[in-house]
Amino acid sequence: MIKGATLKVLPAALAGLALMAASVATAGTVAPDSVPIEDMELKQSLTGSPGDAVAGREAFADRKKGNCLACHVNADLNDQLFHGEVGPPLDGVADRWEEAQLRAIIVNSKDVFGEQTIMPGFYTMKVGINVAEKHAGTTILSAQEVEDIVAYLLTLKEN
Repeated sequence: MIKGATLKVLPAALAGLALMAASVATAGTVAPDSVPIEDMELKQSLTGSPGDAVAGREAFADRKKGNCLACHVNADLNDQLFHGEVGPPLDGVADRWEEAQLRAIIVNSKDVFGEQTIMPGFYTMKVGINVAEKHAGTTILSAQEVEDIVAYLLTLKEN
């Protein structure tokens, strides 16, 4: 009798543990409406964890996430098609911008460059008007994806 009761309780207990772990993992994440961009910089990590440059490279090139190649040339991704020329080339970007500046630009470029920039804010709730219903109330990138892309951009130095 006890063995059967234990088996029935186990899935619920595991689900509770998974929920607690997810809460702990996101507890240190800065919410999109609480990002402290000051003087064109965002010094603190959004997650409290370092970014993963390999994952950042993937998100950078992913057309459903960063889609950075739609606007920027990046020689590191020469194997990818259709590099845009709307934004500046990102070759050597780590030599031109500091980590805190890159993070601020990705989070909300309009807070850095002004409202006239066409670059979207990737981790902000200020996304403009006429947002598709399925995207309302969400950010383009997660906090971790922002940190990953920042880590990747910091690898792009002049040769």
